[in-house]
Amino acid sequence: MARLITGLDAGRVRETAERIREELAAAAGDRPPPELLAAVKYVPLEALEVLAQAGVTLLGENRAQDLAAKADAHPGAFRWHFIGQLQSRKVKDVLPYVELIHSVASDSALRRLEQHGTPDTEVLVEVDVAGEEGKAGIAPGELEDFIARCPVRVVGLMAMPPYTEDPEASRPYFAALRELAGEHGLHHVSMGTSQDYAVAAAEGATIVRIGSLLYA
Repeated sequence: MARLITGLDAGRVRETAERIREELAAAAGDRPPPELLAAVKYVPLEALEVLAQAGVTLLGENRAQDLAAKADAHPGAFRWHFIGQLQSRKVKDVLPYVELIHSVASDSALRRLEQHGTPDTEVLVEVDVAGEEGKAGIAPGELEDFIARCPVRVVGLMAMPPYTEDPEASRPYFAALRELAGEHGLHHVSMGTSQDYAVAAAEGATIVRIGSLLYA
C-alpha cells in the first residue's frame, strides 16, 4: 500500500515542475503544451500549502471524501479536477468542487449527472483505447452514442493505456485517443503520467497527470 508523501520542499517541487513544463513544451512542438496536473491522492491535506508555494495550483484527487476535505481546507487556493474512478453515488459530492471530471464511463454516472449537473458542468469521457478486459472506459465504437446521451457538456477524453515500463509503448494508444477526440470535435485529451508524459505531450495531450515524479 502506498504511503502518504511527507517532507515536501516548495523549492524542490517548483524546480521539478518547471523542468517538467519545459519538457512538455519541447515535446509538444508547435502545439500548446499540456497543463501539468498534480495528482494528490497521497499528498496529505496539511502538505498542500507546499504545492501552492511552489506554484502548482491545478490538482487532481481520486477520492471524493478527500477531495472535499482538501478543497474545503484551502478555499480558492487551487483548481480541482476529479481523476479517480467515478462512482455514480459520489457524483453529487464531487461536482461542487471541481471544474472537470476525467472519468465518466458508465450509464449510472450519466443518470447522476442528469440529476445533479448544471449547464456549467464539464466532463471527460474515459475511453478503453486498448480494449482491455475488465478495464473501465467506453469502447471507441460506442463513444459517439455515449457522448450523445451525456446530459452535461463533454469537452474531451481521458485514457490510461496498458501498464508498461517503456514510455514508447504508450504512443499508439495516445495517438488513438487524440484521433478519437478530433473525430468527435473535442478539445481536451487527458493522458500521460509521471513515466510517459513527454510522449503524451508529443501526441497531443492537453492535460498530463503527474504524481510521484513531482514529489521525488
